[in-house]
Amino acid sequence: MNVTEIQQELRRQELDGWLFFDHHQRDPLAYRVLGFQAPRLSTRRWYYLIPANGEPQGLVHRIESEMLNALPGKKTKYSSWKEQTEGIAAMLGGAKRVAMQYSPLCAIPYVAMVDAGTVELIRSLGYEVSSSAELIQYFEARWTSANLESHLEAGRRVDRVRREAFELIGECIRNGAAIREIDVKHYILSRFAENRMLTDHGPIVGVNANAANPHYEPSESSSSAIRAGDFVLLDMWAKLDQPGAVYYDITWSGYCGATPTDEMRNVFGVVRGARDRAIDRVKTAVGAGEALRGFEVDDAARDFIRSQGYGEYFVHRTGHSIGQDVHGNGANMDNLETHDDRRVIPGSCFSIEPGIYLREFGVRSEVNVFVGNDEARVTGEIQRELVIIQ
Repeated sequence: MNVTEIQQELRRQELDGWLFFDHHQRDPLAYRVLGFQAPRLSTRRWYYLIPANGEPQGLVHRIESEMLNALPGKKTKYSSWKEQTEGIAAMLGGAKRVAMQYSPLCAIPYVAMVDAGTVELIRSLGYEVSSSAELIQYFEARWTSANLESHLEAGRRVDRVRREAFELIGECIRNGAAIREIDVKHYILSRFAENRMLTDHGPIVGVNANAANPHYEPSESSSSAIRAGDFVLLDMWAKLDQPGAVYYDITWSGYCGATPTDEMRNVFGVVRGARDRAIDRVKTAVGAGEALRGFEVDDAARDFIRSQGYGEYFVHRTGHSIGQDVHGNGANMDNLETHDDRRVIPGSCFSIEPGIYLREFGVRSEVNVFVGNDEARVTGEIQRELVIIQ
């Protein structure tokens, strides 16, 4: 934790402080931002304030008075609910507006860690509670140069495994050997392990109608055969097996045969166009030094798909933040599931993955975009045409 940097950002956002709260380890963000591990399960509530100016301070229960010892600043003890309330008021003092892990209307559930009752408590004492969403992404979503390098290397390995997976499908079809979605899933996972990569779940291997289910995942009890004439979607994500590694996350589509149908080619072309519109929106804004919000990137992709008559078939956000978790805590490219008005900030990375999901098949094209100080770039290979699997 860098108190000085946090305080600089608080002043920039015109906040009087950042109030952290936890009970039973409900808020992992608090521990990550503050940079400490609780010495034991917190069975009593603790509070920790980093003011925009001055020294941090904490409020802890007497029977767990050691809970915040690893953090700087004075710690006040309480036992009764009255002492707790008085302790919060004394700690906040003359502050007016404080940030907490709260999101109005739960618009950004990744940040909504503090319960409604605690927010009500702080407000009842006369303080305005603001969302810490922008603070969280500033301290959680920006990558170091080592993070970026791990992502690029993961991309090289994942892209190689993706090519091999399509080749495996083609080889089996040519030789008349049976192959199922689950077989391809197991192959990808084995190649990840051989390439010293980790993933939290997945990958998605979807054939025909299964490709039209955005979160489909084959299992031993539910897995379709892959045959000539089938449409295949692969969604793969992984990171290097090392501390501080961040994810690389892609989706590609292909056709088992020489000539995809006109509808398949057309839908892929629309998805590709939406993807490229979103990429261009990011690159143009970053290159010009313009402020850009997550919802604006979603609008760029979604408006194009709507213009082509497929708006009702694009049923999820355009992209998500990427970090040490595949779904990170930065801005999402979203004006559908939420109106994400967080800034797209330098040092962050996110997916752009528009999709169209029809009854017979679905197409999604996913790339990762890293934003630097004055330019944005796609970090891996970009699918330009359907993969012809022969």
